[in-house]
Amino acid sequence: MTDTIAVIPGDGIGGEVLPAAVEVLEALDLDLEFVEGEAGDHVKEERGEALPQETYDLAAEADATLFGAAGETAADVILPLREAVDSFANVRPARAYPGVDAVKPETDLVFVRENTEGVYAGIEDDLTDDVTTLTRLITESASRRIAEFGFEYAEENGFEDVTVAHKANVMQKTDGKFLAACEAVAAEGGHEFDDALMDALAMHLIMHPEDYGVVICPNLAGDMLSDLAAGLVGGLGLLPSANVGPDNALFEPVHGSAPDIAGEGVANPSAMILSAALLCDHLGYDDSAARVRAAVETVLEDGPRTPDLGGDAGTEDVTRAVVDAL
Repeated sequence: MTDTIAVIPGDGIGGEVLPAAVEVLEALDLDLEFVEGEAGDHVKEERGEALPQETYDLAAEADATLFGAAGETAADVILPLREAVDSFANVRPARAYPGVDAVKPETDLVFVRENTEGVYAGIEDDLTDDVTTLTRLITESASRRIAEFGFEYAEENGFEDVTVAHKANVMQKTDGKFLAACEAVAAEGGHEFDDALMDALAMHLIMHPEDYGVVICPNLAGDMLSDLAAGLVGGLGLLPSANVGPDNALFEPVHGSAPDIAGEGVANPSAMILSAALLCDHLGYDDSAARVRAAVETVLEDGPRTPDLGGDAGTEDVTRAVVDAL
């Protein structure tokens, strides 16, 4: 049975790294059909809307989606696309690879981030010319769902350490509810975990990342802490992510559109290719996912490398090396 993959390059280097991921997937000789959709800054300039309805529908109806990068219209593109696949969990692995000059080579973390609420729910208002408000939305149902997903993910992937990040000492109602929901899920399932104040956790992650495995986070905390972890392993060019729903999912690199290097052909495709490996996992192609990760690790260790990793290779050079390593 053919799986339909929506391919949405987006902005900036998205149009350079996403074709690299497609090339790698095509080299696996899987039964995949790629259908491209448009979204992003250039689409808004041309059509007046950053995310056309047909692109939203494409992501909603496909078996999975690959997304490149969002520019200035990020809020109008990636948030609705995550909604299109009914994503409630954002999974961001951060691990150090051989051959990469990592600040903390012992880092091997996965952030499981709640993907639907918190301050990213978009509830903002201007009360007066002087006063603007942002409402932080936390529900017990969404908190329980991300906790269940996080504990299950840790068990399935062999992580013994689970940490719940929060700031319940200050945000007593909202993060108090989030923490209480995680505690209830852990008690019901017999799961062990530690909890940590998110600001203190940021420090401890830098000092001792080896003490952590899966970190379950509210929305904003997961976004910030995973970017921090990227600095431990060699940069955002190495972090993939999965936006997971009950049946559908969207896969994207954690990095942005990088307009400063867009069009130069030097963007690191590793995060996008590793996101494609997560897509293989989602579709049940476990062997293929493992092959892609092994190929990326080989190239990261032996080269060629893009400038962000101290090399002088281009995107196409790295992509070809990954395909050859397969």
